[in-house]
Amino acid sequence: MILFIAKIIIAVVALLHFYFLWLEMFAWTTKAKKVFRNFPEDLFEPTKTLAANQGLYNGFLAAGLVWSLIIQDPQWQIYVALFFLGCVAVAGIYGALTASKKIFTVQALPALLGIALLLAHQML
Repeated sequence: MILFIAKIIIAVVALLHFYFLWLEMFAWTTKAKKVFRNFPEDLFEPTKTLAANQGLYNGFLAAGLVWSLIIQDPQWQIYVALFFLGCVAVAGIYGALTASKKIFTVQALPALLGIALLLAHQML
């Protein structure tokens, strides 16, 4: 049961990062203005390339998490998931410290929950 819940968390984190990819790569000058209300509106266009780069990295995180869900070997599935959740958690913690505390709740906390569930499953 713990592993099942962990996989749901992994899927949610992956979906969030696919959303971040879309938002930063394809909707930076439109929808992102509504999401990042504290960001100066006149900087969206000049930072479009930087946001797209950031979105691409979020896509890699999402792809790694999806990959972890389809790996056949149960042990490697957990190792890969832990690696990518760890990357997401570190990115979320860094973002919370440097950009917005909200990033911890949206990005790091779900990843840390997934890590905790996977480690709890390993201990059983």
